[in-house]
Amino acid sequence: MGPALPIAWGYMARTIEHREGGAAVADGRPIGDQRVEVDLPYYAGGCVCNIVPALLEPSPTPPDWLPAALADAAQVVLLVLDGLGYEQLVARAGRAPTLSAMDGGAIHTVAPSTTASALTSIATGTPPGTHGVVGYRIAEQGEVLNVLRWNTPQGDARSRIPPERLQVVEPFCSQRPPTVTRAEFDGSGFTRAHLRGARPHGYRVPSTLLVELRRLLAAGEPFVYTYYEGLDKVAHEYGLGEHYEAELAAIDELVAQVCALLPPGAALAVTADHGQVEVGDRIVELDRAIAPHLAMQSGEGRFRWLHARPGRSAQLREAAEVHRDVAWVVSRDEMLDQHWFGPEVSAEAHRRLGDVALVARDPVSFHDPRDTGPFQLVGRHGSVTPAEMRVPLLAYAAS
Repeated sequence: MGPALPIAWGYMARTIEHREGGAAVADGRPIGDQRVEVDLPYYAGGCVCNIVPALLEPSPTPPDWLPAALADAAQVVLLVLDGLGYEQLVARAGRAPTLSAMDGGAIHTVAPSTTASALTSIATGTPPGTHGVVGYRIAEQGEVLNVLRWNTPQGDARSRIPPERLQVVEPFCSQRPPTVTRAEFDGSGFTRAHLRGARPHGYRVPSTLLVELRRLLAAGEPFVYTYYEGLDKVAHEYGLGEHYEAELAAIDELVAQVCALLPPGAALAVTADHGQVEVGDRIVELDRAIAPHLAMQSGEGRFRWLHARPGRSAQLREAAEVHRDVAWVVSRDEMLDQHWFGPEVSAEAHRRLGDVALVARDPVSFHDPRDTGPFQLVGRHGSVTPAEMRVPLLAYAAS
């Protein structure tokens, strides 16, 4: 793989300033001795939300961030590899010779860098502020909805919170391409929210993913969306060590097999929804001073939304500043002003945001006792560090 792509492909550094005492001031104004940067996407450029429109509604002049191998392809397979960060791939290029030899480089995912938001942005071609899936645990109707499971503390929420109403943007530029994803995802709330209207082709194991792709390409399908989540699952449970590298090597072989079945004139595009940070047991409990002002939490461990009790947002912001040693402490209004979620944020998306966010800068995760799973997550994502925000966009064209 060649060097990282130039900054013009979509890098946007933003500066957040703080005074002592916790009052934020304007972006870029050096006040005090703390100056930190976040790695935000440039939503008009090299960002995952622009891949599908560039492939399904191509311009006579392709954008400079789109690999040339995709520009004139008669058929395109878009393979989304959950959890494959660009920095992690470059550091392990020897484990992934097929991916490393492909054309392309780094683009950005969306904020927050979490699967629910990013996959919805990839499918709909819009930023989170437009489609409204602004995290994997979002505030909706007075509850916290886990978007990936589509449940709340009351249980299955598909009837109470219909996916088609929560996310109203038509995916795939209102076209109906085939999608190749895990068979068990078919009919889930999240699938209904971000892939509705597409033609599902379920697979059980990677070998059957290849069978489905071969059939669809032989049938002449011009565009096929494919999703594989293995690397993310391994990173969450085991971190970025030997298990991660073993799965990356297996994925690289899978990619080689996909390349081998492409007919002449077809191309493969590979991207991801986010990168990874190994957190391990570095779990941060909220400071006690926050509790009197806190109504609830949403978001994820590395992008933890704090929702204020009525009239307590300023006090909540001030109390949260105690965590500035490991995180960016940012208000909702600051994020909106800096376009963290895109140039526009719908009223529905706005209501789902908290008042203050703890966005992890260091390799830590903020604890929420309601944000639970079958095991403690070793690898995490969601924040706006380069390791989480930069993802590959790679391509191979069959001759």
